[in-house]
Amino acid sequence: MMINRIQSNNIKSRLFSGKAIVLLGARQTGKTTLVRRLVEETGEPFIFLNCDEPVVQTMFEHISTENWKQLIGSNRIVVIDEAQRILNIGIKLKLATDNFKEIQLIVTGSSSLDLANAINEPLTGRIWNYLLYPISWGELKDTFHYIQRVQQLESRLVYGMYPEIITNTGKEVELLNNLAGSYLYKDLLSYGGIRKPEYLQLLLRALALQLGNEVSYNELSGLTGLDKNTVMSYISMLEQAYIIFRLQPLSRNLRNEISTSRKVYFYDNGIRNALISNFNPLQLRNDAGALWENFMISERLKHNHYNKQYVNSYFWRTRAGQEIDLIEESGGKFDAFEFKWNEKKAGKLSKIFTESYPTGKCEVIHRENFEEFI
Repeated sequence: MMINRIQSNNIKSRLFSGKAIVLLGARQTGKTTLVRRLVEETGEPFIFLNCDEPVVQTMFEHISTENWKQLIGSNRIVVIDEAQRILNIGIKLKLATDNFKEIQLIVTGSSSLDLANAINEPLTGRIWNYLLYPISWGELKDTFHYIQRVQQLESRLVYGMYPEIITNTGKEVELLNNLAGSYLYKDLLSYGGIRKPEYLQLLLRALALQLGNEVSYNELSGLTGLDKNTVMSYISMLEQAYIIFRLQPLSRNLRNEISTSRKVYFYDNGIRNALISNFNPLQLRNDAGALWENFMISERLKHNHYNKQYVNSYFWRTRAGQEIDLIEESGGKFDAFEFKWNEKKAGKLSKIFTESYPTGKCEVIHRENFEEFI
C-alpha cells in the first residue's frame, strides 16, 4: 500500500533551488521512505548515506572539500539520513553547499535536540526546513474511500497513525510495543542531558495516564521520583523528539482564568496506548473521550502545519470549571473547538468565552463532522 505524503510535493517543488533540504520528524514517520521514493522519481543519479552506520560516521569525522568531491562523484543528489548521528554536521554540510552548488543536499533527522541548531546556524539562508509527522488524516483521504476511512476510525484512535501500523493490520500491538520502547527515543538516551534514562519511561507513562488533563510538574515529580526541574527538562526534550507536545492556557481577560497549568498531548494515539499497555476497543474504555481529544488536536496540528495555516494554539479553562479544548488565535480572532466522541453529548461552547473574546468559529467536533476539521 502506497500512502502519498503531503510533504513529498512540497519538497519536490524545492529541488535544485540552490538550498539544502532538511526533513525532521520522529523515528518511523516515513522520512527515509519519502526521500528515497522522491529521489528515485527524479531520475537523477544519487547517493544515499545512512548515518546510523559506523562506516558513514567515520567517513564524516574529518571530511574535507576534496573528500566531498570524491563522495559526490557523478551524483546530482546526496541524501544524508539520520544526520543527528554526525558531530558538527552543519559545518560539514556548509562545505558541500559552498563548493558544490549544483548538487542537491537532502538531510533527514529524527530529533531536533541539537540538529536544528547545528544545521541552521552554519547554513543560514541556505536551507528549506520541513517536518514529517505520522500519517495524517488528510493523507488517508487520498488513499482510502470515505467508507473505508470511517470503518477504521476507531482503530486509528487505538493504534494510531504510524505508517508501519496502518499498513500491517493484525500486527499493531507487537509493532507498537517495539516502537514505544527505547527505539522511539533512542536519540534522547544518547543525549547528554538525560542523566536518569531509567526514569524516562516512568515519566512518559505518567503523562499518558493524564491525557487530556492539566499536568502539574510537582505531581509528576512525586510520581516519578525526579525533581521538578528534571521533569520540566525531560518534557522539553520529549517535545524536541516529536513524541509529545504541550498546549498553554489562554489567559487574557478574565480574573478567574487558569494561567499557569499545561496540557500534554501525544503526537500519536498508538504510542500513548502502548505506554499504558491498553489496546482495548473503545466500548471497553473509560478514556475514549481523551483519545478523541488527543487525536483531533494532533491531527489539527498536522493539518495546520502542512497547509501553512499559522495559528497560536491554546486551551481555556476558568477556576469555576468552564473550559474549551482548543483555541486557535489568528488575525485577532479566536476560533474555539470542543471535542466530543459521542455527538449526542455535544453541547454549546461557554458563553463566558464567546462574550469575552473576539471569536470566529465556535464548533463542537464529533464523529459526524470531524473530516471538515482535519
